[in-house]
Amino acid sequence: MKTAPLLPKTAPFAEDQIAALNTVISAASVEQRAWLSGFLAGVQAANDPRAAATPAAPPAKRIPLTILFGTESGNSEGLANAARKVASKLGFAPKVQDMADFTPAQAAAVENLLIVAATWGEGDPPQRAQDFYEALLADNAPRFEKTRYAVLALGDRAYAQFCEIGKRIDERLAELGGARITDRIECDVDYDSAANGWIDQTLQRLSKEAGATDTSVIHVDFARGSESDANAPTRAHPFHAEITEHVRLSGSRSTSETYHIAVSLEGSGIAYEPGDALGVVPHNDPDLAEAVLAASGHAGDAALRTALIERFDITTLTAKQAEDFGRQTGTDVPPADWLHGRQVLDLLERAPGKLSTEQLTTLLRPLPPRYYSIASSRKAVGDEAHLLVAAVRYETHGRQRAGVASVDMTERSHLDGRLKVFLRTNQHFRLPADPDRPVIMIGPGTGIAPFRGFLQEREAIGANGRNWLVFGHRNYLHDFLYQLEVQDWIKSGLLTRLDVAFSRDQPEKRYVQHALWDARKDLYAWIKDGAGIYVCGDANHMAKDVHNALLHILADQGKQDEAAAKAELDAIRRDGRYLRDVY
Repeated sequence: MKTAPLLPKTAPFAEDQIAALNTVISAASVEQRAWLSGFLAGVQAANDPRAAATPAAPPAKRIPLTILFGTESGNSEGLANAARKVASKLGFAPKVQDMADFTPAQAAAVENLLIVAATWGEGDPPQRAQDFYEALLADNAPRFEKTRYAVLALGDRAYAQFCEIGKRIDERLAELGGARITDRIECDVDYDSAANGWIDQTLQRLSKEAGATDTSVIHVDFARGSESDANAPTRAHPFHAEITEHVRLSGSRSTSETYHIAVSLEGSGIAYEPGDALGVVPHNDPDLAEAVLAASGHAGDAALRTALIERFDITTLTAKQAEDFGRQTGTDVPPADWLHGRQVLDLLERAPGKLSTEQLTTLLRPLPPRYYSIASSRKAVGDEAHLLVAAVRYETHGRQRAGVASVDMTERSHLDGRLKVFLRTNQHFRLPADPDRPVIMIGPGTGIAPFRGFLQEREAIGANGRNWLVFGHRNYLHDFLYQLEVQDWIKSGLLTRLDVAFSRDQPEKRYVQHALWDARKDLYAWIKDGAGIYVCGDANHMAKDVHNALLHILADQGKQDEAAAKAELDAIRRDGRYLRDVY
């Protein structure tokens, strides 16, 4: 502890007072001296007539702001929460609302409205935002003449209907009389920097219009999204997890390659729950990187090679990239149908060696992470997370193609023994809070992954609710994933019922929707008994087919028309009993 300075003899005290004060101060700790300083300042203020004559300034009025998000994967929710932090520091009183819990009528009563809207697949709204979106576009939607608004649209340029939902919401609010604060921004998968700048600009403009005095720029680490723990791994700063298991589950004669991969999360701070996903930061195939280098005229550039493997997306090809490439090289822009099934390499080969290093890296998108539903419960496996990964391989336009992350994880990463991972929570795909509630789990192929975690969790907590699994794949002998575990769960009674659909085991194709229809009487009874319905897997075909099957079952068993069946399924969804994790 530093020695406290002594009072000089010239201090305005008597000699004995100076000696007494020096004795007290020299023996006091740092905390004691700080307390004494504050106490004396308070005494001075209380006895200062000037302080009494100056009334305290009233607290500044905070500007009301509603931040509304529509999300499927969680990115919009993360941005909404990050924007809330910025808004709070700029003098707003922000509230974050999920479109699932908000109506256009409520939104129309809001004075200041910031919307973060994601587009799902080929121009669809996120499932939880569907009711809000349809009501907003309806003929009887309320007027927004009292509302100032701005829209941040999220999407993926790999899809033709890029940011379609955000566009339609923005245009519809203008049609309904809303006052646009700033122009809409449309963000691709690498949205961090663009979203950060747009939110800063929009909130500062709104803050000035509302009369706030503090409009300093506040920056938030958007890569952390809605993470509550500042030290938790993120996509920008992932955890290097050791691979502890790497086992092929599909048979040697299977037409697919599916692997069980376990990683250690010890020391990561990652605390997942069943239903969450693990983000994986992959590397590109080095051979593909070499081919891109050769086609762009940069063969032998070691630094660029590393960047192409670790930092840039060298597979996904978008219409914007084709347009940019045509402008840079002076070549014709290929038509939209030419892009289908092709990749960056195909585009570069149209005009080999025409791009500088800067032009090439500017053309490419950042390499995005991939997300995998966690196939385990921490209560069962401790500091591990289990993943179920199917290696993607296919051929288009005379060239063999491979999935970036899936093949990296199943072929290359396990040789190094590490995966770069982070957590993406999914609060909207959780087991029922009531352990006695029955659940119906529909998960063909790798869609079984979260349900393995669900079953491990229910077994660990001793849940009494009935469990029904509907699983499908190609062949019973080669593709029954986690078969031994499933059979053990049936024997123990944890799994109340199992229905399967192996599409290639008979002349006619049989899928999970057919298994659901065959079991429609019992399925309807479970639903009427309050069962939660969970669907995981392919969004483009399976999820739509299952959705239609559920509608037909509700109509058939409930003896009602299609409209009534739709209304019933919508009610089940709003009640939180129809949840999907589709991709």
